[in-house]
Amino acid sequence: MDVGAMVGGAVSLVVGLLAWGQSRATNRREDFREITARLDRDLENEKKQRKLLTRAYLELSDWAQQVGPKTPAGPPPRPPADLDLSPWR
Repeated sequence: MDVGAMVGGAVSLVVGLLAWGQSRATNRREDFREITARLDRDLENEKKQRKLLTRAYLELSDWAQQVGPKTPAGPPPRPPADLDLSPWR
């Protein structure tokens, strides 16, 4: 076999492996960015829902303190409209 052809084949194989490894690394970085962006969005949504839930709980607690055992109870406060209560339904 021709030595030049073997060297050329080996060089092209090495270059191909390096390019493949680089593309995999780029894909992993992009996947990492996508995952972290999604986690950031989920965390922001969770923080917002926790604030709304805390506010609804405090309003309900204030209402419960105003209503005594012999006091006629008015309607309880409604939860905030943007509070997601689907896990409890």
